Amino acid sequence: MTAYYAIAIDGPAGGGKGTIALRLAQALGFLYVDTGAMYRAVAWLALQQGIPLEDEEAVSKLVQNAVIDFQPQSDGKKVHYRIIINNQDITEDIRQPEVDRGSSIVAQYPEVRNVLVRAQRNLAQHAHVVMEGRDITTVVLPDADIKLFITASLEERARRRYEQRLSNGIHADLAQIQEELVERDKRDSERSTAPMRIPPDAIVIDTTGQQVEESVRVVLRLVKNTLEL
Repeated sequence: MTAYYAIAIDGPAGGGKGTIALRLAQALGFLYVDTGAMYRAVAWLALQQGIPLEDEEAVSKLVQNAVIDFQPQSDGKKVHYRIIINNQDITEDIRQPEVDRGSSIVAQYPEVRNVLVRAQRNLAQHAHVVMEGRDITTVVLPDADIKLFITASLEERARRRYEQRLSNGIHADLAQIQEELVERDKRDSERSTAPMRIPPDAIVIDTTGQQVEESVRVVLRLVKNTLEL
């Protein structure tokens, strides 16, 4: 067993893995690592510097000099995490639709993944972590103590993303979001480097029709029983 517990969570966009992972980390007192935010940060930085996201060489060079960090922020009841790149807080900026779309483009590049995977593994070597993304169970932390794949129906995932954007004051079109998710699923599962897939030792949890609190209770009970916490 490793010195620190590692809970690895994968799944498609809108499946609920981010919310569940955050709530789980809060309940256990573990470090929450949203690896997708790292790829969004790279996409955001490229867009800010006018670098075309399709320019693999330029984006790969950019990420080599980028400093990406997570900083916990507590309001007394919940712990939120800020995403910092090159000393700039971009937590809200990376939730824009164009950055979200761009993240899956830059995530295809081997050098970008190499740099960020090293950073992600380093975090897991120094703390108990709940880490979520697309390739955590298969590539980043293949020896994690618990592997979960959290998903939901396409319609449910589109509805959640639609409501999330509206709540953040971002214009949203449900049909367009569903098309984006289909494209994102295809790109994530068919990319040549670290495609999203379900390893045989992962526990699959379908959150379709479930409230967040219900899903969190199921996962928390599973984790505590497995790790005997």
